[in-house]
Amino acid sequence: MEANILVVDDEPEIADLVEVYLQSEGCTVYKCNTGTQALAVVNSRSVDLAILDVMLPDISGFTLCGEIRKDHHFPVLMLTAKADDLDKITGLTIGADDYITKPFNPLELMARVKAQLRRYTRYNEADKGDSRDILDFNGLVINRSTHECTLYDRELNLTPIEFDILWMLAENRGQVISAERLFESVWGEKYLDRNNTVMVHIRRLREKMGEPSRNPRFIKTVWGVGYKID
Repeated sequence: MEANILVVDDEPEIADLVEVYLQSEGCTVYKCNTGTQALAVVNSRSVDLAILDVMLPDISGFTLCGEIRKDHHFPVLMLTAKADDLDKITGLTIGADDYITKPFNPLELMARVKAQLRRYTRYNEADKGDSRDILDFNGLVINRSTHECTLYDRELNLTPIEFDILWMLAENRGQVISAERLFESVWGEKYLDRNNTVMVHIRRLREKMGEPSRNPRFIKTVWGVGYKID
């Protein structure tokens, strides 16, 4: 699992622990204890994935994630000391790909890191030119080979997870896809009750597509069942 990982946490013992596990997997680790330092690394180094603590001494991890998302698509995992849904939803809304609650099992963190890196690798290594990997309808064009998406000729700046969700819905046009099926297919993990992850990503997709919350043209909610694109 050779990769360049940014770890941002102002608690040295946590940052050091994460570094040890990542280095044991062959990763290069950039450790920072402030958001300002982290942005300097992002702007000067090649980063494949970032692990961000929410509570930082200068800016919040949420703010840092938002700044990263302006120019970068690499996966972002948030570390939060709070188990409530608000922190998780906030992180996902501003562009994080996953979250994990402190205290955490380092092996679980590594599993999540590997899962995100696998998705990101597919995102960047896809070959171009296969017409079977292009969906084009009603002004929405999705190219799975290049991971490019346009709506009415306007490029949509999607994260790998947002792209995977949109592709799955578009590929199954007219079919209702449950939140459970979406989650287990895109995240590759078992879906648990009260998991709002899919809902938050659907909401963010609609925002990027300029879709109204009521009566959206593309991604429709079938209450109590799931989501579909007609």
